[in-house]
Amino acid sequence: MSRKLTQVFLSVVAMWTSADVFAAREEHTFEVFVTIPTQVFYVIPSDPGWIHREQQLPWNLTSSTLGGLRKYFDVKNEAGSIEARLEGRPYLSNGTDAHDIALRVLFNGKQLSEHESSEVVSLAEAAPGKRVVLEILPMPPADGVYKPGSYFGSVNMIFNAVMPGA
Repeated sequence: MSRKLTQVFLSVVAMWTSADVFAAREEHTFEVFVTIPTQVFYVIPSDPGWIHREQQLPWNLTSSTLGGLRKYFDVKNEAGSIEARLEGRPYLSNGTDAHDIALRVLFNGKQLSEHESSEVVSLAEAAPGKRVVLEILPMPPADGVYKPGSYFGSVNMIFNAVMPGA
């Protein structure tokens, strides 16, 4: 009888102990990925963690001014220079056209246009590869006063590998 009680007691303790182990269980699932560019041509963010996320421009309360965005890209074109253009007008909007805030987009110090492509990295710079800066600067309104509201927008850039003589 004592042996049976001991077995039952040990079974109950074992179940109770295993239940306690699972009561504090945590699981985490996350995805990993990598993009390995070709060695011939690429234009990629140096820090890829920001490019697919909304970027907040800093608002200075004391001076009522809007700051810009500055990020780095790694670029390379073994065969020639690199051109870029904007796909559409870059601006921030709060839904009222009169309040739109125009954005000036500079890549490697050169202003991008939505009308035509222009060289942003020369052949001499592009062939070995280089780290360059992207700057997005808000243009103050004509009256100098930003209107209150929540503003949203997007900047779409297109990069082309240019072949010499093309």
